[in-house]
Amino acid sequence: MARALRLAERGMYTTRPNPRVGCVLTRHDEILAEGFHHHAGGPHAERVALRIAGARARGATAYVTLEPCCHHGRTPPCAQALIDAGVARVVYAAGDPNPLVAGGGVRLLEAAGITVCADVLASEARRLNRGFWSRHARGRPFITLKLGMSLDGKVALSNGHSQWITSAEARADVQRLRARSCVVLTGSGTVLADNPRLTVRDPRFDTAPRPPARAVLDTYLRTPPSAQILTAPGVCHLFTTCTDGRRHAPLLEAGACIEVLPTAPDGLDLGALVARLAALEFNEVLVETGPTLAGSLLDAGLVDELIVYLAPVVLGRDARSAFATRALTQLGDAARWRFVEARPVGRDLRLTSEPASA
Repeated sequence: MARALRLAERGMYTTRPNPRVGCVLTRHDEILAEGFHHHAGGPHAERVALRIAGARARGATAYVTLEPCCHHGRTPPCAQALIDAGVARVVYAAGDPNPLVAGGGVRLLEAAGITVCADVLASEARRLNRGFWSRHARGRPFITLKLGMSLDGKVALSNGHSQWITSAEARADVQRLRARSCVVLTGSGTVLADNPRLTVRDPRFDTAPRPPARAVLDTYLRTPPSAQILTAPGVCHLFTTCTDGRRHAPLLEAGACIEVLPTAPDGLDLGALVARLAALEFNEVLVETGPTLAGSLLDAGLVDELIVYLAPVVLGRDARSAFATRALTQLGDAARWRFVEARPVGRDLRLTSEPASA
C-alpha cells in the first residue's frame, strides 16, 4: 500500500478534480503490475495496472489507495474491471467519500466473491486527497491561506510596496503550492496593487492537461479587463455582488467567468463562495491575498491550513499587518493554531499551521 501511495503522488498536479490514486497488483511476493491515475477522463489506476498485467491479474491481489469506483463517470467503473479480470482480493486504503461510490464499490466486489480488506494506511490516503474528502464530506474545498511576512508580522510597506519581502527560493516554493491546487484565489485589492498572474510557471510542475484555475473575490467588480490575471492563459473566475451588465461586458470580453453571489453584512457572502467553489469541483483552494480577505476568511473559520513564509526582516510599525481580523477584547477569544511543520526555505522559514481544533 505504501508503494501504491507513492504511485498516487505522481498525479499530484494533474488529476484535478479527481482524487490521486495508485494501484499495485501482486501475487504472493511478486509485483505483477502497477499504475496511477494521471488526469480526469484518463484511465483510473486500477485499469492502468490491469492492462499491464493482462491475464496474470486472475487470482491476484490489488492494493488500491481508494475504494474502487462503482459508477459510470468520465470512465467505466473500476470495481467491475477488477471483477472481470478475476482478481481474488482487493485491499484499499480509504473509502470513497463521493456519495456515488461510498461503499458501493465494496458491495459490488464482495457480491462477486472477492475478498476485501479496508483501512490500510487510511490516514495517509486521506491526507493525500484532503481536498477531495473536504469537498464531499463537508461540502466545501480544503482552503490553504499562504502569506509572506516579516518578523514583525507585516506584508507590505505603508505605501503598499511588497516585492519582495521573501526570498526567490520561497517564491519558487509557492509554485509547488499553486501546482497542487485546483484554483488560486485572491482579492481585487491584490489585483489592483500587484497585478499578479497567479499561474504555475515553474517547468518542474507539469499541470497539463488542466492547470489550476484562478479566481478573484471582487465585490464591486473593480478588476480591469487588462489585468494579467485575465490575460494570462487559463480560466479566471470573478466572484462579485455587482449585477450591472455594463460592468460585466468588458470583463466577459476579456475572458472572465463572472458569477454573482449573495451579499453579506461585510460584503460578499463567503459561505456562498466556498459552496460555489465546491460546486465547480475545486478540491483544494490556495489563497494568495492581502490582509482584508485573509482576515475575513480567518474570522469566518474557513482556513484549513495556514502557510507563512517568514522573512528575517523588520518593516516597522507603519507597515501593513498580515491580517485585518476583527478586534478582540479578550485573549481567550483569539483563534488558536497548531504548528505542524517548520522548514527553512532559502533565507526564510516556512511555517505550516492548522486550527488547534482540527
